[in-house]
Amino acid sequence: MSLLSAQQDADVMAEINITPFTDVLLVLLIIFMILAALVTPPGFEKELPNHSNNNSQQQNQKNDIEVIVNDKGVIFVDGTRTDERGIYRVMTLTAIKRPHKHVSITADTKAPYGVIIRILDAAKEAGLEDVGFVTS
Repeated sequence: MSLLSAQQDADVMAEINITPFTDVLLVLLIIFMILAALVTPPGFEKELPNHSNNNSQQQNQKNDIEVIVNDKGVIFVDGTRTDERGIYRVMTLTAIKRPHKHVSITADTKAPYGVIIRILDAAKEAGLEDVGFVTS
């Protein structure tokens, strides 16, 4: 009997214990996730311009379809006042009058983001693919 147990003790263990390796990898993963969140630049943080003092840019944008959104969510498309429901109709009519034009969106910093998304969707449905935001 003692011969059998001595032979079992002498056998080399062929398995590798990967538990400590996994623990180290998980700790490194957490460290890299935290560092990536700290190092990446923040999202969409642009300083939107004050619309009243950009006369030179307004002259260059005469050919553009100009969309202005105030802080209350009221939309002006080339001077035509509309709201969220009417933006699709107004954008379609503007696209029929002036196809293949650039759409310039100037929004107040307190404008609701849902209104901006509706403007982008209305421009896409009207066939106006060239849309940009006016920033300072």
